[in-house]
Amino acid sequence: MLVRDIIQDQGPLVVCRPEDTVQTAAVILHSKYIGALPVMDENNRLVGMFGERDIVRAFANRLPKIESMLVSELMAKNVITCKPEQTVLEAMALMKRHKIRHLPVCEGPKVLGIVSIRDTLDVLRQNAEQTAAVMRDLSIARR
Repeated sequence: MLVRDIIQDQGPLVVCRPEDTVQTAAVILHSKYIGALPVMDENNRLVGMFGERDIVRAFANRLPKIESMLVSELMAKNVITCKPEQTVLEAMALMKRHKIRHLPVCEGPKVLGIVSIRDTLDVLRQNAEQTAAVMRDLSIARR
């Protein structure tokens, strides 16, 4: 399965801006039930990723006034991306190698969607169920 197959039904991309406060980004994450946001600049270019881990890291480091800090102060600036024609296994390998759980899917400078580790695990589960069903059918057919 390709990454494009995962993102085709995602709906509109939810993003934040570097100048948003951490409080604003946290509200977006909570209200949309998502774990990370692509950070887009005024030209709609991907400039970072911001997620739950960034908030936790800020609390762990006892940064003062976290809620009023800007997303740009905590976001990951070295963003790892994938292309829509890559396989789900390639996306998983990227996430594992870079120890991330959310991967923006980009075509040129445009962000088409986000693939999460949960999305990839769901594909693996579906594949395992299909394989089990085929094996079960083969076993019954041989009787």
